[in-house]
Amino acid sequence: MKTEHTTEHYSKNLPILGHYDVIVCGGGPSGIPAALAARRAGASVLLIEQTGQLGGVGTSAGVSHLLGGRTGNNRQDCVRGIFKEITEELMRRGSAVDPKTIPEEKYTPYGQFMGLAAGVPFDPIAMVALLDEKMAESGVDVLYFTGLVDVIVKEEAVSHVIVFNKSGLHAFAAHAVVDATGDGDVAARSGCEMVKGRPEDGLMTPATLMFHVDRVDQDKLNAEIYAKNSPRLKELIHSLRERGEWPYPYDVFISVQLHEKGTLMINTTRICDVDGTDGRSLARGMMQGRREVTGLFALMRKYFPGFAEARIKSVAPVLGIRETRRIVGDYVYSVEDLVDAKDFEDTIGFSGYWWDLPDPRRPSSQPMEERKVSMPRLYTPIPYRVMVPRPIRNVICPGRAISVERDVLGPLREQAPCYAMGHAAGLAAAEVAQNGCAFRDVDTARLRQTLRDQDALVEWVEA
Repeated sequence: MKTEHTTEHYSKNLPILGHYDVIVCGGGPSGIPAALAARRAGASVLLIEQTGQLGGVGTSAGVSHLLGGRTGNNRQDCVRGIFKEITEELMRRGSAVDPKTIPEEKYTPYGQFMGLAAGVPFDPIAMVALLDEKMAESGVDVLYFTGLVDVIVKEEAVSHVIVFNKSGLHAFAAHAVVDATGDGDVAARSGCEMVKGRPEDGLMTPATLMFHVDRVDQDKLNAEIYAKNSPRLKELIHSLRERGEWPYPYDVFISVQLHEKGTLMINTTRICDVDGTDGRSLARGMMQGRREVTGLFALMRKYFPGFAEARIKSVAPVLGIRETRRIVGDYVYSVEDLVDAKDFEDTIGFSGYWWDLPDPRRPSSQPMEERKVSMPRLYTPIPYRVMVPRPIRNVICPGRAISVERDVLGPLREQAPCYAMGHAAGLAAAEVAQNGCAFRDVDTARLRQTLRDQDALVEWVEA
């Protein structure tokens, strides 16, 4: 098949199926709180999601472990507000693990190291059901199986969002748009300034196809880890590689116990050269990922202690993408700012995570750790301004498409800080819709007070 690019003019009058104060594009960890916060603030809200469920990477991509919401020593919350509301309800239902109940130990089953044990492992099926309930209770209109196609821009503002689903191609009018796609799709289609990948070559960190397994004998696995002092089974993998039985470019095994003992999330595959903004690249990545899951699981059953009777419970239908586009706002959060422990008067949340952006070519390597760049605090503040693109005035981008230097994505791209950003973005979107101001002109002092009133963390107090 020929793949050279040509063009064909296409024009069509689109039906406008509704007018909303706020349209949220993407139902992941930043879109969920954005939709709830905007609706609770009195705005009419439409949430569009390309899959058939909410939760984003946490459910559809199988990353059922919410990281970044507590400090790495697991002693203090970094994110509360809507994040806390949702996770505590899951805990009450027996569908999530409260990280505060996880004992401190050398190698914990909830991620091997205590910094990873500070996350919230959860049951993705229960999460999906809870999020449906939350949207229905709040009165958010939700459209599943609906993809963003394009936007209509008038006078540096998005006037309409164009979508496609089984009803066809149509448009919705909006006063404010929350771009919670993770890839900055709305911002890119509306002409905002964007960058992608690392500056020297545009390469992006590897993707992962997550899978969940059950019937694992964790006692046997943990005994091996302690006996060999090898939490990620590096020596075992090295021996398999020497014998020609390990064909993969990664050399660590990462597993996380979920809400039940014996059920693990396997966060091991690293698929290089995947561009999450390119349809063909995503298709190739999924096919490669499924091949690797099949091969990896066979090796796990044959050689990894505790997995002889394990079975695959689920393979994610969506790739876990760590990095694509980022907006370039009036302010770009730099590594220097983070290392210098800079504080911000417009802080709207925090992350408790660390540098985590694997090398595009060496997927088990962390460049910032190799360069010995230390993080001075157990938390990283998130200023409101990093979510505001330019020049479009009524679009905001919470999540991993924020205006930061690439390495700053490491601590900020995790799901819990995305919840914090989404919560603030939803409140700001309601103000933009109701008052007609631009996102860059939102009163951040008032926004921060509203977040405080809703139990969100906007200033750091040592516990």
